[in-house]
Formats: sequence, C-alpha cells, structure tokens
Amino acid sequence: MATTNDLKNGTVLKIDGQLWTVVEFQHVKPGKGGAFVRTKLKNVLSGKVVDKTFNAGLKVETANVDKRDMQYLYKDGTDFIFMDTATFDQLPVAEATVGDAANFLLENQSALVATNEGVPLYVELPPSVVLEITYTEPGLQGDRSTGGTKPATLETGYEIQVPLFLEANTRVKVDTRDGSYLGRVND
Repeated sequence: MATTNDLKNGTVLKIDGQLWTVVEFQHVKPGKGGAFVRTKLKNVLSGKVVDKTFNAGLKVETANVDKRDMQYLYKDGTDFIFMDTATFDQLPVAEATVGDAANFLLENQSALVATNEGVPLYVELPPSVVLEITYTEPGLQGDRSTGGTKPATLETGYEIQVPLFLEANTRVKVDTRDGSYLGRVND
C-alpha cells in the first residue's frame, strides 16, 4: 500500500482488480478545499487510458510488476515460449498477451516481458528490429527511391509497405510500434 503522495510515473496500481500504470500525475492544491492528485492512468492489459482524481493522502494499492529481459525461443500451439536469460526458466506467454509484437518476433530475439505474480502482462520489443524481405514484386525500370511504395512480406510473415526499389532478400529496419519501414540495412 502507498499513498497518493508517493505516486510516480510508471507506478503500477491495482484498482478494482485491474492493473493501471501511472502515465502522468499532478498534485493540485486549490485555494479553497482539500488538495488532490489528478492522474492519467493506462490499463496494463487493454491499453485504455483514463483520467482519475484521488484525494491527497488517500491510500492506494500498488502492484509489483517484474520486467525481465527474455529470449523468444519458439511458438508452441497458441503460446509463445520465452526463456529468462538469467535463470533459464521458460515462460509460456499467450498469443493475446504478445499481441502485435508477434509480427516482429524471430527465434532467439530478446524482448522485455512484464509479469505480475507470475502472470505475463505484456511483451515489449525494442523500438526497431531488422528483418529480411522474403517476397516482394520486382521493381520496374524507372522506379525511384522517392515516390510510391509496394507491399513486401517479411520473414515473420507480416506485410509492410516499402519503397519501389527494394527487392527480396533485402534486410530492412522496421518500427515495432506501427510496422513502418525505417530504412535498408547494409550488412
């Protein structure tokens, strides 16, 4: 348990059985009446953001979220199997928990896995990853580096838009937040 005076960005609270991360907070002391804390909370599982106001000094329940660097090993049915790089313990993470990160996960890749009481909450990838294009239509004479884009399938099976001049077997940098093409990688 903590009080609203102890709130910081990144603190995880347990409210009505759900986990919420403090995105931002502000202590407000109006000229008349008691002080209060205005917060913006993000639901850890759904990503929903809400504004909530607490009276100053109110006790709130905090949750312990353990973030660990883990290595993605393989997919087993609908579960993704991650290994703790420190203890070598394996942790199955449900497909729904992995979410869009599955589009950019390759075997042996590192990711940050957050757990609460042994239950995986979410998987966080680095801001960008390097993947290989396995299929894209060939470029045509006159295609320029500026201008249009075409669809390209990555080695994970995910499809992104790339410039017209790129070909199959090219390694590209991809933004894991929105799946956008960031540039070509020369080995």
